[in-house]
Amino acid sequence: MTDLSVDARLLAPDHPRISEPNSINKAVVMVGLAALASGAVALADAYSWRLGALFVLGGFLGLVLYHALFGFTSAWRVFIADGRGAGLRAQMLMLAIAVVLFFPTLAHGSLFGQAVHGEYGAVGASVLVGAFLFGIGMQLGGGCASGTLYTAGGGNTRMFVTLGCFIIGSAIGALHLPWWSAQPNIGSISLIETLGWAPALAISLAVFGAIAIATSVVEKRRHGTLLAGAAPGHRGWRRALRGPWPLAAGAVALALGNFATLYLAGRPWGVTSAFALWGSKLFALTGADVASWGYWQNPARAAALHQSIFRDVTSVMDFGIILGALTAAGIAGKFAPSWRIPVRSLLSAVIGGLLLGYGARLAYGCNIGAYFSGIVSGSLHGWLWLAAAFAGSILGTRLRPLFGLSVERSG
Repeated sequence: MTDLSVDARLLAPDHPRISEPNSINKAVVMVGLAALASGAVALADAYSWRLGALFVLGGFLGLVLYHALFGFTSAWRVFIADGRGAGLRAQMLMLAIAVVLFFPTLAHGSLFGQAVHGEYGAVGASVLVGAFLFGIGMQLGGGCASGTLYTAGGGNTRMFVTLGCFIIGSAIGALHLPWWSAQPNIGSISLIETLGWAPALAISLAVFGAIAIATSVVEKRRHGTLLAGAAPGHRGWRRALRGPWPLAAGAVALALGNFATLYLAGRPWGVTSAFALWGSKLFALTGADVASWGYWQNPARAAALHQSIFRDVTSVMDFGIILGALTAAGIAGKFAPSWRIPVRSLLSAVIGGLLLGYGARLAYGCNIGAYFSGIVSGSLHGWLWLAAAFAGSILGTRLRPLFGLSVERSG
């Protein structure tokens, strides 16, 4: 059986030593860097310096995700199947650093003169169902939202299938979202507004710590020792340049990257709203009256639908992530696309991608927009997303062998 997730190597139970990478692929690196540089200049000239900076920031995030092999999908699956919790503990570290930065800033309402706000979603049936479907899709598709982008950018051809279906599923989810939003819910709840930022911060940090401790207890009981990650083939500057980075370094970099997004965009990092936009524009090309959909009646969304995707912050950052991962793969000498994909694996990519896209719209975001950015915004829907998506991942992990996909287990 196969596992095409890039980050699986770092979290595999047998604790592999990363093999010596090939020579730097200079052509790939030059293409990636040239596209990032020229794109940033063009966006700054056509729209604003902030949009150009967000494109570069997306490139940075893509490089971090690739070099740290920082995934959500494999991290959850390895814990579910084998009790190894290094990936989950890294996520808790990332969240802890981010809330320390976000909570007082969001309570203040501005950052260096820039008005800022969090990401919120109604707590109810839509998030519960959407996140559960997303969790299944993660395991069948082979990646989450950020994982799909950076693995595709890194040369994983199967993930382009997942991404394409992710986009289609997002558009269908946008069409259906008004109905789902009308289902039972208690509205959006901000822990910062309800409790105050300091108590909300203390509670959040305590929960992160409890989750990290729980994963350690489970792992020690099952294996006796904790697995920190893969032993790298390089040290020092070579490791910094070519990876893999320690998971903790990835956690810190992603937390800081999200905070930089807050400053530049005025709101936290998101990924999948762009997929709904791209998919809807594609549907419009077929003659569908997309503009009449309830989802696009919001003034800001309606404007995005009629403008170039290069004016959309999320789209620009997504493109940057792909190029950043491409550059990182070239630097590591690991950009080697393979076009031979087993039929069952291809089928799981299609099903997983559709579930990812549809679920993300229903849940008001993905592992980035709802889980990461939702929780660091103090939104209760982010915690509901985590619980429901993890439950979906349990089912998705059990379904993987049906499609010839591996499930990491020791022994």
